[in-house]
Amino acid sequence: MAKEKFAFQAEVGKLLDIVARSLYSHKEIFLRELISNASDACDKLRYAALTQPDLAGLKDGGGFRVVLSTDDKASTLSIADNGIGMNRDDLTGLLGTIARSGAQAFIDQMSDDSQKDASLSGLIGQFGVGFYSAFMVAGKVEVLTRKAGEDQAWSWVSDGKGEYTIDEAERDGHGTTVILHLAKKEKEFLDQSRLSHIVKSYSDHVGIPIVFSKDGKEETLNTASALWARDKKNITEDQYKEFYHHVSHSFDEPWMTLHNRVEGVISYINLLYIPSMAPFDLFDPARKNAVKLYVNKVFITDNCEGLLPPYLRFLRGVVDSEDLSLNVSREMLQHDPKLAKIRSGLVKRVLAALKKKAEKEPEEYAKFWDAFGGVLKEGIYDDPVNRDRILEASRFHSTAGDGLVSLASYVEDMKEGQEAICYITGTDLEVIKESPQLEGFRARGVQVLLLADPVDEFWLDAVGTYKEKPFKSVTRGGADLDKVAAPEKDKKKDDDDKADATAMDNLVAAFKLALGESVKDVCVSSRLTESPVCLVAGEGDMDMNMERLLKRHKQLTAAMPRVLEINPDHSLIRRLADLVAKGNGGGYTLQDTLADAAFLLLDQARIVEGEPIPDPAAFSRRMASVMEGGIRI
Repeated sequence: MAKEKFAFQAEVGKLLDIVARSLYSHKEIFLRELISNASDACDKLRYAALTQPDLAGLKDGGGFRVVLSTDDKASTLSIADNGIGMNRDDLTGLLGTIARSGAQAFIDQMSDDSQKDASLSGLIGQFGVGFYSAFMVAGKVEVLTRKAGEDQAWSWVSDGKGEYTIDEAERDGHGTTVILHLAKKEKEFLDQSRLSHIVKSYSDHVGIPIVFSKDGKEETLNTASALWARDKKNITEDQYKEFYHHVSHSFDEPWMTLHNRVEGVISYINLLYIPSMAPFDLFDPARKNAVKLYVNKVFITDNCEGLLPPYLRFLRGVVDSEDLSLNVSREMLQHDPKLAKIRSGLVKRVLAALKKKAEKEPEEYAKFWDAFGGVLKEGIYDDPVNRDRILEASRFHSTAGDGLVSLASYVEDMKEGQEAICYITGTDLEVIKESPQLEGFRARGVQVLLLADPVDEFWLDAVGTYKEKPFKSVTRGGADLDKVAAPEKDKKKDDDDKADATAMDNLVAAFKLALGESVKDVCVSSRLTESPVCLVAGEGDMDMNMERLLKRHKQLTAAMPRVLEINPDHSLIRRLADLVAKGNGGGYTLQDTLADAAFLLLDQARIVEGEPIPDPAAFSRRMASVMEGGIRI
């Protein structure tokens, strides 16, 4: 039967139910989400009006605002804004596609289209997952909207069970009104005092007025001031956390908060957060930073590539400066020298805070490093200006224990005779911990850095040395372990317990003859203590993990031959050396016995490295022959 390909199917009603009822711990969160959407809509229109002044239509001085109103008889709660609004295509694309906009990270991960509509990539909270929280309290949701600059209004209606309708409608002015037909048990959200409490708790920081309107009377429920512009001493921890939830649209708690006001040649305010959890698409190449840029509290963009380097893309928050010109384009902003100075200041401040945290609270810092260390290390390669600062904040797993070590502490603990910072790279931390190449280093107490992030292969070559100590891979030839003192128990080994040196040389020669071009060389190892053999790269050759990475990305096709190192103290190797000395093949010709043993050991070394066996049939035949010769009835 031919292979068939299928697309995943989803019960939309069930999916909506999960999104609406399982994503939030408190029902009242729905109002925060809808107000955030309304605020973002106003921000977008404010930005668009910078180049199209007539677009906003606010000549009456009314300004942007969000209006809450209730109808006790109809049991409805309305959230209205005079922001950018939506047209028919926006309704189908944003409201008709679950997680389309508010969870942009989800779309970036699931889509292969690198040329997505720029207007979508800039929408952080404009009717994404948060919109569907309305169904926690409403049996039906109506959306009446009209896009700024267009005359036609539209109505979107859904009961949250998998279907929706769109129809032409009438609306005075641009903006969006979300009408919630509340369920019977949710009548509490008709009460003004209840709504006021929710706004104060969750949306007091929103920079536009949130007004409650009823019977011709209006009352502003929030302070309508930008949280980042307030004095730090007047901001509570809960307010910081709630603003993090608002600006990041995340549900975790911030791991670190950085709130600073910088004054001088370039003045700016930053309120930046480091999340406690890494998003699942953190390493997606299309992912960009999501720190919002404001000028005098006017939203400019949430995707300014010149504001922060890619290796700090895990940051969330706001940067506000009064010194950036409002009439520059996004492309010009990226090359604005003032923006470059802000970027430099932000990077130094973030790296300094990380270094301080790493030194004072190493256990807490380990949580950050496990989540974002792989991203931060990209800066070692990409940002030569701040390379030393990033290295100071970097931490690494090592053979010294389960904790993390800094490069400074590694150099301080280097053994007498050790000349290089030893490391091993791979794709899985647990796998490389068990690598046979580490055995000799462990035996001599030489600490080895365990590097399991793809970027490690690149920054190592870029850095070269640290405090005049070169980096050296333990998977390369020339381990230089003889310069490091061996443990006393190894020094006292009886010479008679070791294989005859001549026989060992003959075994090496026999292996070279048998393996031919399958290996670059065969030599006696000083790095092995338990395993019989291992593969290493020749001195000056490409590191083995780098070769695997290039193969995976189709940048390398032919495998480079490796050096096979043999352990002269392993019982199997000694027995093979004895066979050479006695000239006895043990049931086969000596040449056949050594050839089978050489290829089996080579394949064993390949398996340990996670590499495929080039000839499984030959491996199976040799294994069967050895087993047959070894079994006696």
